Amino acid sequence: MSQNVSSRQHQILEYLLESPSGLSVDDLAKALDISRTGVQQHFVVLERDGYIKKSAHNKTAGRPVAIYVLTDKGNNYFPKQYAWFSALILSDLQQEIGPERFKAYMQKLGGKLADKLQGRFEGKDLHERVDELATVMAGLGFHVKVDREPEAEGLNMQAYNCIYHDLAQEHHDVCEFDVALMSALLDKQVEQLSCMAKGDCNCSFRIK
Repeated sequence: MSQNVSSRQHQILEYLLESPSGLSVDDLAKALDISRTGVQQHFVVLERDGYIKKSAHNKTAGRPVAIYVLTDKGNNYFPKQYAWFSALILSDLQQEIGPERFKAYMQKLGGKLADKLQGRFEGKDLHERVDELATVMAGLGFHVKVDREPEAEGLNMQAYNCIYHDLAQEHHDVCEFDVALMSALLDKQVEQLSCMAKGDCNCSFRIK
């Protein structure tokens, strides 16, 4: 359960998950056996935080009644497991095309994502590009830090988590995706110095 969602709000989200057409305050007050005011207070928080939204107004006894549904964020609140499916696809792909072509495929995927993000890097110098890259990596789920110490050879970037750690442990060439993405966005050679999937304490990259 997310830390910013209470147990009662979790119940509300579960009811809305099971009712894709939406529910009203009265519907949930009856289902949860609490007051309308109590439901409304929870709705204010859940709507503010982006978990639910008004989808329509129905008329009951001549008065409009707001109907609430889950947002994409509300749907994503409930855990999803993709790692096993991704591992199945990658294992099958590697068997089909072989290790060398698999490595090249990961590099191609990194390049394709870079193509979509190039507009955010145009007209920027290297240091600005590195800052923007750190923002991109954070958006993907990485916790990163840029090392600009004078004695460092070039610029270094460390990632203290791996967003596909289990996959990378089985398929080390998945890391080629990151290297290709970073190299293309910075228009510089990027070398991977360490890898958490291989037992290192972080994933570190040197920007030449």
